Amino acid sequence: MSPAQVPTRVRYWVIVFAVALAVVTYIDRVSIAQAAPLISRDLHLEKWQMGWAFTAFGWAYALFEIPGGYLGDRLGPRSVLMRIVLWWSVFTAATGWAWNFLSLSVTRFLFGAGEAGCFPNLTKTFTTWLPEEERVRAQGIMWLSARWGGAFTPVLVAWVMARVGWRHSFEIFGALGVVWAVIFYRWYRNDPLENPNLNAAERELVRESSANARGHGDVPWARFLASRQVWMTCLQYFCLSYGWYFYITWLPTYLGEARHLNVSSVALFGIAPLFMGGLGNPVSVFIGRRIQPLVGSVAQSRRVMAYIGFAGASGFLVLSTQMDRPLAAVLAIGLASFCNDLVMPGSWATCMDVGGKHAGSLSGAMNMAGNIGGAICPLAIGYILHWTNNNWNLTFYLSATIYLMGIVCWYFLDPVTPLEE
Repeated sequence: MSPAQVPTRVRYWVIVFAVALAVVTYIDRVSIAQAAPLISRDLHLEKWQMGWAFTAFGWAYALFEIPGGYLGDRLGPRSVLMRIVLWWSVFTAATGWAWNFLSLSVTRFLFGAGEAGCFPNLTKTFTTWLPEEERVRAQGIMWLSARWGGAFTPVLVAWVMARVGWRHSFEIFGALGVVWAVIFYRWYRNDPLENPNLNAAERELVRESSANARGHGDVPWARFLASRQVWMTCLQYFCLSYGWYFYITWLPTYLGEARHLNVSSVALFGIAPLFMGGLGNPVSVFIGRRIQPLVGSVAQSRRVMAYIGFAGASGFLVLSTQMDRPLAAVLAIGLASFCNDLVMPGSWATCMDVGGKHAGSLSGAMNMAGNIGGAICPLAIGYILHWTNNNWNLTFYLSATIYLMGIVCWYFLDPVTPLEE
């Protein structure tokens, strides 16, 4: 085969940009969990107030998901991603400027409004730049990077805060997004065929996918609302995200108060859940492909991985409450996070397959539902701790129960049939 017949690999740069942004996203998002004890001390916040600060982000992130995904479908991810990344970077920095409970909550709300639409638009880039057979693997790589970015954030934040304080650390993390936005906007094109670096073979490879790049505003909202596929996709992601949000909000506080770890140990132990969660994504893709011939279809392989993921996440969370030693408890929580992320690639692949050219809007709807769960979780934990004199086990039992509800959703979900041919 001549060099001209071998497809170039320019399309893989969209994965590189997605990976970089996923890491920045989770650094900005997880840093407040590590800084929460210091913020609570300096701003004189009670647990229920810190819970509201956490949940302000989640509600804004949920409310602006569908508009963010829709704008990506209508205008293309290039301009939309640049705007939202610049927006959230400003309010990441502004978190360090908070002076009381209200200012912190408002800042986190505006930060969440900025981050909304990030992952739906990255999903849109995969739908337009990658052939269908490469998309699920790209999602696995992106979410692995996102989780690992969050996993090592506690150590990074602890190191930065020790040198510049928690306020200036948020300014430093906000600057990372600005750099990404400038480089991405200069390189990316909504239609991959507009990039002159693709050779003829790669152009043919992505030509069918590039049809999804055409801007449109004809999202079939009525069909979305009437579709059991859409409802089950959203509800299962609610169940998935509710339990997961504990890892990026209350986990450091739990390790310090319930497990009596010092600040450095909290940062070190806090790596495990998100690190192991990241591993769940490529493992899910790997196993899912290999069991597909055994179970008979892509749809069934996704269901099997979801069943395993939800059941495992529930079981390991309950198991962690029975562990006396901090290390054993953290490993059980880490395994719960690993099982949680076995569901992730199938969930986002469902948005791409079912949504088609509307993948951004459907991803936004699913992520909105997930982040409603994510908004409720930290607030519920704050009030449960307040009402029960810090009964952490009860918060775990509630998350485990909600995880089990996700299995029911996947039983009724068709994760492959497009809403529109």
